[in-house]
Amino acid sequence: MRVIVVGAGEVGSNIAGDLATDHDVVVVDIDGERVDALSYSHDVLTVEGDGSDVDTLEEAGIAEADMLIASTDDDSTNIVTCGTAGVFPETFTIARVKRPQFLRTWERGDRTFGVDFMVCTDLLAAETITGVIGLPTAQDVDTFAEGLVQMAEFELPEDSPVVGQTVQEADRFDSLTFAAIVRDDDIVIPRGDTVLRGGDDVVVIGSPDSVRSFSEAIAPEQSGPRDIVVVGGSEVGYQTTRLLEARGFSPRLIEHDPDRARWLAEKLPGTTVMQSDATDREFLERENVGDADALIAALENDQKNLLAGLLADRLGTKRTVAVVDTVEFADLFEAVGIDVAVSPREATAEEITRFTRGRRAENVSLIEGDRAEVMEFEVDADGDAVGCTIQEVAETLPDGVVFGAITRDGELTTPRGDTVIEAGDHVVVFADADAVEDVTAAL
Repeated sequence: MRVIVVGAGEVGSNIAGDLATDHDVVVVDIDGERVDALSYSHDVLTVEGDGSDVDTLEEAGIAEADMLIASTDDDSTNIVTCGTAGVFPETFTIARVKRPQFLRTWERGDRTFGVDFMVCTDLLAAETITGVIGLPTAQDVDTFAEGLVQMAEFELPEDSPVVGQTVQEADRFDSLTFAAIVRDDDIVIPRGDTVLRGGDDVVVIGSPDSVRSFSEAIAPEQSGPRDIVVVGGSEVGYQTTRLLEARGFSPRLIEHDPDRARWLAEKLPGTTVMQSDATDREFLERENVGDADALIAALENDQKNLLAGLLADRLGTKRTVAVVDTVEFADLFEAVGIDVAVSPREATAEEITRFTRGRRAENVSLIEGDRAEVMEFEVDADGDAVGCTIQEVAETLPDGVVFGAITRDGELTTPRGDTVIEAGDHVVVFADADAVEDVTAAL
């Protein structure tokens, strides 16, 4: 597939790097230095120019392109670029936007703005935050099979009760599959006698209830949050608080600007909005922020988010989540004490990459960037896997594949070796990156 990526910033560069291994990628950017740097660091072709200009797109080969991804930092530019690409109707267009109002408008029409698929950075970040906030130690959460199946990646604390247990000993939950362990930069496919270690990232697949039960077993002292504080009424902060309200929480939100605080109070009736500086220690102590179960730092500035998160941690807040605009800072944030760092740019790059790959599957979740994938397939009636057992299919696949769940007629089944695959089944599979193509072909 030939893909044109317009925008060579952090998002565009990550997308280009992820797709370049399997596709012909051309990156367009108006900044010559960015283009030159990308041509040396990635196996992609580059074009210097304005991606919203049809002449530039023609130079990039838009007439032969299967897909165009507009991923600059400007919403209007991305929308205009997709509209320009509409001159070539065979090209599928994807636009990245920050403001949810563009997404809401796009959702109301058929190919509005000339965009086939739209990703909203701020809303996606908010969904990522609310996904992990309810599961102690969760680093990533995704759902499959219309919510019947959940995938979660947990970091095991050194003092977790399951550390030192084998997978067989720890696997005492209905409808839960241990899919993988990320350990010292290696991906380990767990067996019954695999011993869990502190610091392991464990990927599990199962029903939401079983995943929640496993989360509680990992850190029994960290029950689901009740008191949640959101710091910063930015668009990400607002969308996160709105989603928390929808899930039945009554969060507290701290916003420094009085006009914005007033607007937030009107829009969020289930939230207590406080107008103050979230880095004011005396204020935080007076409002008992240290007693909160979770604090989400969603200010407009990475440094302030780090400061607010570390200050809350110092005061005793059980869990801190911080928004990180600069992708490479995410690991640093977690290294110095933030429990979970959420990068809107990285989440957007992963979502777009996931969508391009997901066109061959019902749903796809990327693990550790793109080192592995959890994929959902609906089995066709004429598929080769129909009538075969899980063991028979597994024997045709390389190492690094785990069948995590099967849903059939709205019911979840934990797959065993003798489970027979039927037409219409939704099969959720973990696969190492090297095994993805084989799994796709088999299912």
